Amino acid sequence: MKRREFIKTGGLAGVGAGLTILNFPVFGKNAPSNKLVLGVMGVNSRGNWLAQCAAKLPGAEIGYICDVEDGAIAKGLKAVAGAQERKPTVIKDIRQLLERKDFDALFVATPDHWHAPAAIMAAAAGKHVYVEKPCAHNPAEGELLIAAAKKYNRLVQMGSQRRSWPNMQQAIKEVKEQHVLGKIYYGKSWYTNNRQPIGIGKKIAVPDTLNWDLWQGPAPRRDYLDNIVHYNWHWRWHWGTSETCNNGTHELDCLRWFMDLEFPTKVTSAGGRYAYPKDDWETPDTQTLNFEFEGGKAISWEGRSCSSFNLEGSDRGFAIFGDNGTLYNSGGDSYRIVDIKGKTIKEVKQATNTNQSAVNTVSPAGEFYDAIHINNFLESIRGNAKLNAEINVAYRSTLLPLLGNIAQRTGRVLHTDPSNGHILNDAEAMKLWKREYEKGWAPKV
Repeated sequence: MKRREFIKTGGLAGVGAGLTILNFPVFGKNAPSNKLVLGVMGVNSRGNWLAQCAAKLPGAEIGYICDVEDGAIAKGLKAVAGAQERKPTVIKDIRQLLERKDFDALFVATPDHWHAPAAIMAAAAGKHVYVEKPCAHNPAEGELLIAAAKKYNRLVQMGSQRRSWPNMQQAIKEVKEQHVLGKIYYGKSWYTNNRQPIGIGKKIAVPDTLNWDLWQGPAPRRDYLDNIVHYNWHWRWHWGTSETCNNGTHELDCLRWFMDLEFPTKVTSAGGRYAYPKDDWETPDTQTLNFEFEGGKAISWEGRSCSSFNLEGSDRGFAIFGDNGTLYNSGGDSYRIVDIKGKTIKEVKQATNTNQSAVNTVSPAGEFYDAIHINNFLESIRGNAKLNAEINVAYRSTLLPLLGNIAQRTGRVLHTDPSNGHILNDAEAMKLWKREYEKGWAPKV
């Protein structure tokens, strides 16, 4: 089934299983119609793709593009040019964009240090928010974002696309309602890539095409180096959140979802910058996280950013183990169920071929699957669906790799409160629960 047919014929109905009519007003310039006008913040890579996907959906229009780099802006405009008649208005400063009343929702696909601050600002301005993973640069920001969504009565969806994929939703029913795996006790996840060294950055003049001050935004000011923009900020703690949040969030979210897990009781991390240690890459390129939960359950994630040898037969994925069998996922919208003796008893493949690849930094899954999740967000705004990755759920999944990073950076085993994930009896570790902000930029609710 083609993507548009899937959407038009109600193939997304399962996305909003247990639909609830949500009384959220739509303020777009074409209200009271169902047309939604969207703004996209950060359009160099992932945001560019989200804008392109959203613009193709019925009743959606990219009204604004917000970016601080001229090349990215050109890419964003080109991405939506063939999908809609209107040319988006470009506003570089998010504060100025959020003063506009003629759009309904903001997509946030910036570097990680901007995710929660921008989402909080947007909610306060009356906008619904689609924020890419991770939803926060640190745990405190995630809690603030939850508070903002509640205070301003806004919908906030994170880019945990797998929660909207049809086969994953089918697998959930088999695991949680039909109990095909029996009693579940362990989940394993992994990610591999072949990232190259990033070198030693040189301090140079900021390019005329970039507003470095706005790029840094809420982060305390640092000198411009020639190896940060556009991608290598991921591996610097000041702006990024390591491979754990960059990719581990997805599969850890699936493990939480399938295994009915909330907050952990114990967190450990092992790893480091091993593959190319003599460059500016600060976060681990090799890391294993372990989490324990109440009820006798545990999960793990293994990441190898610089070694592409597959684990368990795929470059990314997860497996869930029960006393009656195992569910295996190879990263896409497919799964295989194996009984306790190792015999495959069911195998479900993806509905469409997306040339899935973990090393694709724009969209490892493909347009079909991104469109499903975006459409769930838009239909929820319209009151026809319920968010599949709303911020309360999304924060819990983001918190796991954030806690893993804190364990890694402190070199400690973390014991955490199972009611909220807060670190117990470790003042040094709790210092990393939040961060310092540039004066005047600290997010507030």
